[in-house]
Amino acid sequence: MFTRIGLTGGIAAGKSTVSRRLAELGATVIDYDLLARRVVAPGSVGLSRIVDEFGPAAIGHDGGLDRVWMADHVFGPNAPDGARERLDTIEHPLIYAEAARLDREAVTRVVDDDVRLVVVHDVPLLAEVIGTIPFCFDHIVTVEAPEPVRIARMMGERGMSREQAEGRIRHQSAEATRREIADTVIDSTQPIEQMFDVVDRLYADWTGRE
Repeated sequence: MFTRIGLTGGIAAGKSTVSRRLAELGATVIDYDLLARRVVAPGSVGLSRIVDEFGPAAIGHDGGLDRVWMADHVFGPNAPDGARERLDTIEHPLIYAEAARLDREAVTRVVDDDVRLVVVHDVPLLAEVIGTIPFCFDHIVTVEAPEPVRIARMMGERGMSREQAEGRIRHQSAEATRREIADTVIDSTQPIEQMFDVVDRLYADWTGRE
């Protein structure tokens, strides 16, 4: 028996904190950011396809993807029209295939019918791909914080300029769209202890534990 959860949220809203808490509680977490890096690792099919599509400038001095160049080319104010869609067309099928493999592996490890496994698909852009992602979710959770809070976090914790932070937000779905697909919204501006209490109660509900 297992429950599949879709976890999403605006950039710098606190989704990763919730994801780590769920992993601590015993959930199997499939991190799509991690998969996105894996499918374009040096020597990968994904990286080769990116070079074919965007040119050799996409490769850094270390032979891997130049993420700064790619981010500017896809999210920056002068990004060509359709650049984001072209990148998604390369990455998404590879990410989904790897996620499906990890999902199957997690489910096949369950040998006790009395144990309910929770598999969390941590998908930053779930609202954008909800119509094409090849998974059905029992529940969808979004983690949210006001835009000024998220911008401040990106500038303070990730070293982004305000323009870069605003660009990242601009290329994500609106908060209202994420709320529409979710059955649970977690406010990450509340004290961390209270937020963890919310996450703990959700996990207990999903696993049928008191």
